[in-house]
Amino acid sequence: MTVSVNQQVVFITGSASGLGRHLTGRFAEQGYKVVATDINYSALQACQQEDAWDSAQVWIRKLDITRQSQWRSVWQAVLEKWQRVDVMCNVAGYLLPGYLAETAFDQIDRHIDINVKGLMYGSKHAAETMVQQGSGHIVNIASLAGIAPIPGIGLYSASKFAVRGFSLSLAQELKPLGVAVSVICPDAIETPMLTLQEDYEEAALTFSGGRTLRVEEVADVLFSKALAKKELEITIPHVRGWLSKLGNTVPAMTFVMADYLGRLGRQKQQDRKLAKP
Repeated sequence: MTVSVNQQVVFITGSASGLGRHLTGRFAEQGYKVVATDINYSALQACQQEDAWDSAQVWIRKLDITRQSQWRSVWQAVLEKWQRVDVMCNVAGYLLPGYLAETAFDQIDRHIDINVKGLMYGSKHAAETMVQQGSGHIVNIASLAGIAPIPGIGLYSASKFAVRGFSLSLAQELKPLGVAVSVICPDAIETPMLTLQEDYEEAALTFSGGRTLRVEEVADVLFSKALAKKELEITIPHVRGWLSKLGNTVPAMTFVMADYLGRLGRQKQQDRKLAKP
């Protein structure tokens, strides 16, 4: 049975900033019912006021995605309120640059708990509900850093490799049951997470691309390729995606290119700082 857009429910993590915030407003504009979640509830409240999210359509909920008990509580509340979830957008993420030899052990836990386990918890709840419905779509946000390894943000890169691998395998499990899975691997997006990396030399390679993406561009791709066409893996931009896959195919190439890309990235970091008022 086809469910009209205004009856469909979208669950989004990381709704208080960046891509998650933009997607919350974008889905609401399209007529979806939206469950907007974030660990920072006061920031969610501010977003709802500043972006004029209709509380009858956008339901904000506090959610620490690393805690199974909170997932169970929020998910059950959503099903009691709206009886279904049609689209699951796992957007929330975490990144702190650093070389492993200089990184605290708790940063290993934090990257894996948020970027991998939190996303898996969300996918697990979505899969159970969507299989029962016989329909649904899980959209996981990975990164080009999950295709080609990026030194200096190795924990983030490893976590996004895990997201990509998990998503591709999950897609094979759920497709016969009527549930689609898409994994989106964007280059650097202009968000607070990117701004944070400006002051870390370790993150220079993050800035080595031609330009940074806007959240609007990523949202456009999510709607036009993931939801509309149910594409499995989407890289943004497409050319950088293929270059990342080439680099991953021949890992030794990264050593050859590292110095050049590092210098390029450091210059762009500096340019971004100088451009600020």
